[in-house]
Amino acid sequence: MRVLVCGGAGYIGSHTCVALAERGHEVVVVDNFCNSSPVVAERLQRITGRAPDVLRIDIRDAQTLGRVFSGDRFDAVIHFAALKAVGESCEKPLDYFDNNIAGTIALLKAMQAAGVRRLVFSSSATVYGDPASVPIDEDAALSATNPYGRTKLVMEQLIGDVCAADPAWQAISLRYFNPVGAHPSGLIGESPNGIPNNLMPYICQVAVGKRERLQVFGGDWPTVDGTGVRDYIHVMDLAQAHVHALEALDGVQGHLPLNLGVGRGVSVLELVRAFEAASGRTVPYAIVDRRAGDVAAVYADPARAERILGWRAIRDVDDMCRDAWRWQSMNPDGYADG
Repeated sequence: MRVLVCGGAGYIGSHTCVALAERGHEVVVVDNFCNSSPVVAERLQRITGRAPDVLRIDIRDAQTLGRVFSGDRFDAVIHFAALKAVGESCEKPLDYFDNNIAGTIALLKAMQAAGVRRLVFSSSATVYGDPASVPIDEDAALSATNPYGRTKLVMEQLIGDVCAADPAWQAISLRYFNPVGAHPSGLIGESPNGIPNNLMPYICQVAVGKRERLQVFGGDWPTVDGTGVRDYIHVMDLAQAHVHALEALDGVQGHLPLNLGVGRGVSVLELVRAFEAASGRTVPYAIVDRRAGDVAAVYADPARAERILGWRAIRDVDDMCRDAWRWQSMNPDGYADG
């Protein structure tokens, strides 16, 4: 298939481009590079042997986006183009509403006008808010505890409403739990701007000497060691799930949400110990007060994705840590290293 990958230069988007190329799909990337780097295209060429077409476009630019669709024929779209930091969304909610929700509306309009009605959407487990119980399946109540989560929920609802209005649409929303790791080549990985918002890149930066120590938010949770438990999934497992979803769209009627996770939790300190073993580096940490809104444990029930897509996560925590460390040690400053 010829696939338009919106936000394809980002962390998960770039790994998905690799997985798509490995399955023989043609990729065109659009990205505004607000949270990514043009260097990614050259790295993708080194990994796959072929650089995707990359267009510097903000999907909110309806006129330019319309020209992309009118100038080419796409079989489907994969939509990653969103801002994604919880803390930043609380400080700049209007930016998040504008970029994520308005961008999705512009994309859906452009797809509708071009007659492209097959979509895989990059959603998030944040749509479950503070879950009543774990593991979380797709029938759990939906809510949002921050503006970022609210945008993902609204984006899903927009897609669902479009599918309900026109039965020709076929869409899968993939609700990620906690993506970590990197491509085993070490050529692409997570390259956050400024202070990392997520645990694994922060651990990596402590290990490489860019940060003094890791802050662990709460040591008195009702978990195996008192630290928060999350469902970490290797980014290449996640990328391959997008390919499975793309190839399963023909069998989908309307809008289908699916969880992507491993299905079991790992505590902060368990992840730290696994990373120390993989890297041979010590990761100093300090336990500090809990953050408002945090919960003890969140992990997925991914059974529906396995049943419908024929996909499941196959890489373990050691793989995640080893690949994350390879990326960080080869690229101490991320894509700024060139």
